[in-house]
This record gives sequence, structure tokens and C-alpha cells, in this order.
Amino acid sequence: MTTTTSELREAETVRLVDYLAGELARAGVTHVFGVGGANIEDLYDAVHRGGAVRGVVAKHEFSAVTMADGYARTTRRLGVVAATSGGGAMNLVPGLAEAYASRVPVLALVGQPPTGQEGHGAFQDSSGKAGSFDAREVFAPVSRFCARVDDADALPELLPRAVAAAQADPRGPAVLLLPKDVQQARIKVPARDTAPAPGGPATASAARLDTAAVTAVSDALRGAGRVLVIAGEDVAAADARADLAELARCLGAWVAVTPDAKDVFDNRDPRFAGVAGVMGHANVEDCLRRADLCLLVGTRLPLLARGGLDRALAATDVVCLGPEPPFVAGTALGGNLRDALRAVTARLPSHPRPCPPHAGPLPTPMPGPLFHARERTVPHAQAVAAVAAALPQDAHVFVDAGNAGASAVHLLPAPRHGRFVVAVGMGGMGYTFGAGIGAALATGRRTYVLAGDGAFFMHGMEVHTAVEYAAPVTFVIFNNNAHAMCALREEFLQGGVRSDDLFTRTDLAAGVTAAFPSLQATEATDAAHLRTALLRSNAGDGPAFVAVACDPREIPPFLPFQSFTEATKSKEGSDERGVVHVG
Repeated sequence: MTTTTSELREAETVRLVDYLAGELARAGVTHVFGVGGANIEDLYDAVHRGGAVRGVVAKHEFSAVTMADGYARTTRRLGVVAATSGGGAMNLVPGLAEAYASRVPVLALVGQPPTGQEGHGAFQDSSGKAGSFDAREVFAPVSRFCARVDDADALPELLPRAVAAAQADPRGPAVLLLPKDVQQARIKVPARDTAPAPGGPATASAARLDTAAVTAVSDALRGAGRVLVIAGEDVAAADARADLAELARCLGAWVAVTPDAKDVFDNRDPRFAGVAGVMGHANVEDCLRRADLCLLVGTRLPLLARGGLDRALAATDVVCLGPEPPFVAGTALGGNLRDALRAVTARLPSHPRPCPPHAGPLPTPMPGPLFHARERTVPHAQAVAAVAAALPQDAHVFVDAGNAGASAVHLLPAPRHGRFVVAVGMGGMGYTFGAGIGAALATGRRTYVLAGDGAFFMHGMEVHTAVEYAAPVTFVIFNNNAHAMCALREEFLQGGVRSDDLFTRTDLAAGVTAAFPSLQATEATDAAHLRTALLRSNAGDGPAFVAVACDPREIPPFLPFQSFTEATKSKEGSDERGVVHVG
């Protein structure tokens, strides 16, 4: 049998989607998260045929993005999400916005209708032609790089650019729009010596540190008697925990963390001052007032991390290490965070200073509920203590928005060897369900999702995904049958609670038991029962679900609510008491 010239040419080429799947595998990507559809099915086919990357089908594209986000945060690798055109594409936007705001490297591969149908009434047309909207204009504001692949031969050049943009500072999403016919087109595979793998830490080159800035920062630290370090999430992203600890040891510094960075410094270390900002500890403000200098490490100190600290910050010299300038005035040393930490530490005296005494992260006393729920409930502090007693020290923890989240940030020590993630970039409810699954599948480690019932009703059906893929996730639902943070705001700001944010009681454990008979589900009646259920989940291989009833009127350790209650007790207005407003 004779091989024809056309057959030889065919053998030298591959489908674009097969090339793309292979390049993702070469870059170290192990999972692609998403939801299928006609205009992305060819990529899923390529992932399935290739076998090196596992395709994970979510229930909703928002959760698929958060799966990629949780994957990226726990592995420090590129997270990848794939979705079809139209509504599927649009559902990606809030998840990409969180990754953009929180500086998480995610690559979104978004299907589009065939190019020949664009501008001719194509289903789900977003080409910008003939009155359709332009997908590039939608994704550009929530991405570091956005390109439409109109020519299949352009992908070998566009893919590395997209990945590099996602992984360079400031990190964030990159988006490639892929028309169906382009996905199916055959391309010639580039020679390997001219096509480096599109990923890995080496993709983004680190900028050289400014010598004068290194000297200025080092001199300021040497001259300061007492130093408060406030460390942020970029310490985790840069894998700089050990470097931070060494700098703190040399300085004899107190170390506080931002709400989204509890895991970047050992919460049990004598230097640990607590969490800064509106979900934090009074000791941080006390240390800041006593400090000669405040050193920001890997944080720009956004409002949630500096709420209640502005006056003390204004009276203190501030120095910042990190790739982006801070939101407060101070001396900044930009560039790679690990390099900056090491350069500054090398210029400090070799003999470490003793850490001055401080109160530590004592919980903030909070008033009781505005009125008690009719049913038996478990106080948040007791519930969080039960979680702390059961939590494995190598587990990952993902904390959702709301009253339960504020309590967990304030009260729950971060595991020593796992992530403690709070998505405060956009603060979207329901983020944790996908993110926890992505982290669990990526690392194989027990992952805890702590969320309220409001977050569960938004994206909690991703429990089905955890069941389907046997992900080792423990879902802990603090069920107060309300959008309780909204209800408390109504009470404090609008003259009383409206009934629309208080719900009829729902038995969540019974519901998921009926829906997923193989799922280990428990309705915990008290803190001891909750701890027992969590310990049982730790011993299993797959997912578990535990619901615990909480009081919707319990006031969480959230500074705006605390300042409202103080103003109410003193009968003084918010202007007189300096009430902290968030949102």
C-alpha cells in the first residue's frame, strides 16, 4: 500500500485541541474544570483521548472557575477552566473577577460559534458582528490577557503569552476565545526546541530589586525598635512562608495576617498577633499603636484588612514589600517577594531580637443575639471550636462569605500544613464549594468547606460533583435559615429586619441524604456531635456533609457590627463613634 502525499501531510499535523491538551499536560496541568457544550466539546474530546489531563465536569461554570482557582491556590500551578459559548461563557465572569481581584493564575478556554456563522444569526454569537456583543470586551476587564484565536496556527504563539500573563505579577486570569472550527483545524506541531512548555514558575521573569529601595527599607527596619508585620496572601502565592518567619525572627517582630492569609504564619507562634482588619483581633491595633514601624509583606492592605486601623497607620511609619504598591502611604520595595524578603533579611543584624510581650489574638467579646431563635441552635464560637478540634493539620480550609465566615476567620486557627483560603477579592457567596473540590482533587488531601446556608443555596449542588469524583471534601454548613449578615445590616442601618432575609427552616442534611444516598451526611445537634461527625469524615476517603443549626441574630466578630452595637449602647451616632462601614 502506497502512502500519498496528502496522508503524509495529515500525519505531520494534529487537531488544534489535541495540541492544546498536550501543551497543558507539558505545563504540569493535571485537571481541566468546566461544563461541556457544543462549542467546547472538541476540547473535552481531546482531553479524554489524551489521558494525561483529567476533565472534571462541574454543575455551573462559576463553580468550575472556582475549582480552577482552588486548584491554583493549593498547588501554585496554573488552574484551567473550559466552557462553551453563550450563557456558559457569561457564567465564567464572576469567577474570573474573583481570580482577577485575588491575583490567582487561571486560564479560561472559552468556546465560540464557528467563524463562518458569525454575524449571520449564529446561536450564542458573541463576535461583535451584526449587533451581537463582543466577548473580548466582556472578558478583557477581568483578565490579564484576552485574545481570540481566529487563526489556528496562531495558537502556539498565543498560548504561552496567555499563560505568562496569568503567572506574571500581578497574577490573574487569561482568556482564549476558541471558535469551534478553529478548535477542529489541524496545525503543524512546532519543533520542541522552539516551543517551551507554556507554564511553570520560570515562565515569568522576576524583575530585579531596586538597590536604593532595598537599602532604604533595611535601614528603616534596623532603626525601628518595635515592628509589626502584617502579612498577606502573596506570601503563600510566592511560597515565602519560611522567608517571612526568618525576617520576623531577626526583627523580633509581632506578626499579624490579613483575613485571606491566616495560613502564611504559624497561628500558634508566640509572635502571632492575630488577624488585621474588620474580622480581626483588637491586639493587632494595640501592637500597631505600640510599634515604631509597620511592615507590610505581600499585601496592599485593602479595606477589609485595614478597617479600624487607619488612625494608627497614619501615626506609624509604613514599609511595604510586594510586587504592587500599597493602599496606604509608605516606603515600597517592589519586585519578587521572596527576593525582597531575603535581600532585606540579609542586611539585618545576625542576632535576632526578642519579641516584645503582647496580648495575642484574644477573641473579641461580642453581645448575645438580638433575640434567640425558636429552635435549639449552636453558637458560632462553639461550632468553630468543634471544627478546630477535628481539623487535620495538613487539611485545606475554604471559608465562605457571611457571618459564619467572619466567625471562622476570627476564631479558627489555620492548619499548620494546609491552606486557609477566604475569597475576599469579590466576596462572592458560594465560592468555596467549587474551590474546595478543586483543591481536594488537586492535592488528594482532606479539605474543609465552611459556609452558611445562603452560600449553599447558591452553589451547594457542587456537592454532586464531589460525590461523582469522590473528592475528600467535608462540607460544614452553618445553617441559620437566613441571609443573616443582610438581616443584621437591616437591623442596624434600616430600622428593623425584613422578613425576606429570614427563611423557613430547611433540613439540609436530610435533603442531601435523599439526593445522594452514598454521601455521609449528618445534622449535628450540638458541638460534641459536630466534632464526632467531623472526625468520622476525616477517616473516610470521599466527601462528607455536616449541617449545624445556628442563630440568625447572633452577632459575629465583625467590626462594623461591633461598632454599631457600641454606638447603640452609648446612644451616640455613628459619626460620633466612628462606626466602620464595609459595603
